[in-house]
Amino acid sequence: MGDLHMLRKILSFSGFTLLSRLTGFLRDVMMAAVMGAGPLMDAFAIAFKLPNHFRAIFGEGAFNSAFVPAYSHVRAQGGEAAARSFADRLFTGMLLVQLIVLALALVFMGQLVSLLAPGFTDDPAQFAFTVTLTRITFPYLLFMTLVTLVTGELNASDRYAAGAFAPVLLNLAMIGGLALAFLFPTSAHAVAWAVTVSGALQLALVMADAKRAGLFPRLRRFVWDSQMSRFFRTLGPAIIGSAGVQIAMFADTIIATLLPAGAVSSIYFADRIYQLPIGIIGIAVGTVIMTEMSRRLAAGDEAGAHRAQNRAMALTLVAAAPFACAFLVIPTLIMEALFARGAFTAANAAAAGQVLAAYAVGLPAIVLIRSAVSSFYGRRDTMTPLIASLSAVAVNVVLKILLTSHFGAPGLAMATSVGAWVNLGLLVLLASRRGWMGADSYFIKTVFCVALATLALAVAAWALEPHAARVAELAPRWRKETHLGLLGAAGAVIYAGALLMALRLSGVRFRGLR
Repeated sequence: MGDLHMLRKILSFSGFTLLSRLTGFLRDVMMAAVMGAGPLMDAFAIAFKLPNHFRAIFGEGAFNSAFVPAYSHVRAQGGEAAARSFADRLFTGMLLVQLIVLALALVFMGQLVSLLAPGFTDDPAQFAFTVTLTRITFPYLLFMTLVTLVTGELNASDRYAAGAFAPVLLNLAMIGGLALAFLFPTSAHAVAWAVTVSGALQLALVMADAKRAGLFPRLRRFVWDSQMSRFFRTLGPAIIGSAGVQIAMFADTIIATLLPAGAVSSIYFADRIYQLPIGIIGIAVGTVIMTEMSRRLAAGDEAGAHRAQNRAMALTLVAAAPFACAFLVIPTLIMEALFARGAFTAANAAAAGQVLAAYAVGLPAIVLIRSAVSSFYGRRDTMTPLIASLSAVAVNVVLKILLTSHFGAPGLAMATSVGAWVNLGLLVLLASRRGWMGADSYFIKTVFCVALATLALAVAAWALEPHAARVAELAPRWRKETHLGLLGAAGAVIYAGALLMALRLSGVRFRGLR
């Protein structure tokens, strides 16, 4: 498969992910205006994060890392029938496990919330409210685990659209919940119910696409055989490895609940903006390159796998660098323009902006990790990423404890950024030593060109910011939005122009764009 085909798949996935992020932005703007950044939003943020943390650990992170290479291997060795039987048995097993997890979580939700949000236990009303909301949202985990399994099978068959579009349904459901909030005790109750409803809608969407593709999952007796044994030996370390980032985020949640009211909300809204390039670029490229490398490695095409990885990582940096620059140079303006209305004040925006700037330090590493782990997962090695992830977590958690007492919520975000760089550095080092990863001239030249273009963007943003502010003051309304829009438009032109000039002078051509 050529670079052009891979790029088309990445752009297709990214296009749907962009739609998801845009609708998610609209959702968050409405939430900020309606709930602000106080106790109501803090409670919902915890209720929303808990099932999503577990989903990221046991669902898309670990499961995709183990399932896509295993499914590709079974299909290559035994054909479509064997692959279908393998996937169906896993679907049945995951459904049973998730039903048990849900039952236990509903019974012991108070203990779970007290463990992960200890700062709320000092306020009985806030604690009880958070427990109620989390009981409402937790079934989302069951639905999304099954969505992840079906989406993984679709991805392994080069069908990305349904899985990439599914999160849009979450955002639309939450927007609908906010619109109908008057029917519920609070707006937080409304969006909590919308989260769970969206899980059922997303499952229905991917199931429909699987049926069209002849991949509709069927309940089969779970049989433990050599294929299943190899899969779970791979899945175990993958779960722990994928838990690395989530453990760091759990630590953020736990520590943030001990900070003054609004800290949880500041992290939530900064993370929503920070997740935009991660979803559009990092996850999209990582998902495609995982399938691509697994297929090429299963066919014995080592050179093709390395070339595809270098192209993917180069494209990731090209797309992510301007986001990191903007988040570092104008974070408060971004948060003011996007969220400062209604109950969300300028002070809330400034606090969230500081968190966003700290997150930006680790953005390049975060978006590259998904592509880097493909060197290992494509070879069914989940133990090495586990070691790298846990090492990064250790550094991360220690830094959180040290930095939070002095810097509050931004300290939590900075620790996450440093941990991401440690994780990426270890992955690259260990893969390179085994000959599983190597930067070619294409990648090295692209990194150099991106660095020059990003520097030009930073200087331009710093120089143009006061001029854009004066022009924006002439607008009768939406001055912050105009200010950000002017800087964004000028920055896009400057970055694109500088990058294209640097690429041309260095002789780099994106083959996938020819």
